[in-house]
Amino acid sequence: MFKKMVQYHRYHQWKKGDVCLDVCENNKRIARPKLLFLILLSFISFSFIVAPLFFTSAPPTLSVLYSFGFEDEGVVSTSSDVFASVCSSVSNGSICCDRSSIRSDICVMKGDVRTNSASSTITLYRSNGYGSQVFGSSGENDETFQHEKIKPYTRKWEKSVMDTIDELDLVSKGENSATRHNCDVQHDVPAVFFSTGGYTGNLYHEFNDGIMPLYITSQHLNKKVVFVILEYHDWWISKYENILTHLTEYPIIDFRGDNRTHCFPEAVVGLKIHDELTIDASLMGRNKTVRDFRDMLDRAYLPRIRGLIQEEEHESQLRTNISAVSPSAKMKIATTEEKREFKKPKVVIIARNDSRAILNEDSLVKMARDIGFQVEFLRPQRTTELAKIYRALNSSDVMIGVHGAAMTHFLFMRPDSAFIQIVPLGTDWAADTYYGQPARKLGLRYIGYKILPQESSLYNEYEKSDPVLTDPDSVNNRGWEFTKKIYLDRQNVRLNLRRFHKRLLRAYYYSIAKKNGHVHHQIQ
Repeated sequence: MFKKMVQYHRYHQWKKGDVCLDVCENNKRIARPKLLFLILLSFISFSFIVAPLFFTSAPPTLSVLYSFGFEDEGVVSTSSDVFASVCSSVSNGSICCDRSSIRSDICVMKGDVRTNSASSTITLYRSNGYGSQVFGSSGENDETFQHEKIKPYTRKWEKSVMDTIDELDLVSKGENSATRHNCDVQHDVPAVFFSTGGYTGNLYHEFNDGIMPLYITSQHLNKKVVFVILEYHDWWISKYENILTHLTEYPIIDFRGDNRTHCFPEAVVGLKIHDELTIDASLMGRNKTVRDFRDMLDRAYLPRIRGLIQEEEHESQLRTNISAVSPSAKMKIATTEEKREFKKPKVVIIARNDSRAILNEDSLVKMARDIGFQVEFLRPQRTTELAKIYRALNSSDVMIGVHGAAMTHFLFMRPDSAFIQIVPLGTDWAADTYYGQPARKLGLRYIGYKILPQESSLYNEYEKSDPVLTDPDSVNNRGWEFTKKIYLDRQNVRLNLRRFHKRLLRAYYYSIAKKNGHVHHQIQ
């Protein structure tokens, strides 16, 4: 039962196919994004992953929001579950499409599969002895036996975004017509076709709708797979290069940009997500899959992180040539190195680049340092190298940020770290549903800081008795357009530092206790 009217409203928006989520706000191709309640059925990927997502029972890692493995008395399902039910067994020369999921369609083509990017077609040529034959006017077996259409993106229920996704025609024809479409590139491994359109450009969705489903779909192939991408972006390839090289050992193909005919023995079109894997479900009781994804991300990012450390050490040596330093200075350096063993807890503050910014962030940084934190300030851009963010957060004790897509980075944190989410007016439900609950399930010490009306920039724009300040739920119930326009796009935060100090001090004492070995499990 949805007890809150805002939840009821969003649910029924989804039922009418008229939804989108806060974190879709960066998508410029969609004129009027709607609130997406069904994000509960996705991610984290993330997880991210997700965020990571992305995201240990091992050293610092990421954790996953999506999890496809089902554990039963220590037994985890194998890769055959990826295409369970309808397409669990595909015979040679056939196309099988599973459209039973509310979140994504997926089709499997097995046999002589060839691409034609100019016509947005993937054709399966099958032997003339396969079933009944239909001949064209030329006398050749040139007719279509089967024709399917698919948009290979994982937000099937959301019409507004799916309208922007390129559609593929999947057809099967007789082998005679294949002679007019010779292979330019012959591959001996399967292909996975998917789109990086839609909400790509938003970190949450990049993991939720892309990276994690891609992992679920392809990981059982042990890198013996070619990725073919619709709506290909060079920056996306660069951003996720560390992860992609652990999912495939082959060059990635730009479907639109490469006009050659690529031939495969098998093709999977679309990415698989299991309908019943909600955020909570994916994080509970499926530790094997979570560990596997975490381990993969560790392997993906560790080499680059080591490189970053070596680069910093080299630069430091260039700045300070120890061999030219006096003995007393050398002793001072040695003493400093000893003191480093007693490191202060580290807090990472994630800054926003647009709305919902912290207007007094300089004072926040000073307060954190006065409490005793080592402070690192991050302002991620779309193309910021994820290895750098991963390194910063995976080595942190506390993360602070205002509700929004950038909070997906909590997936990069280690279990038992603290996550303080600043919750602006009108975002209570989304903040807890999309980030607070998953953070708790990931083993983080989650602290939600719900701002007062006086801490919102809206306090100076509306009468003190206005529902915008006194009853945000009633405003949200009027529709997504009001939520986005008022609470997401026009609101900034000026923290009451005396009030926020209590939360930050709590996180500090928690971090000290953790370093001293006094924290053994998640404290709710």
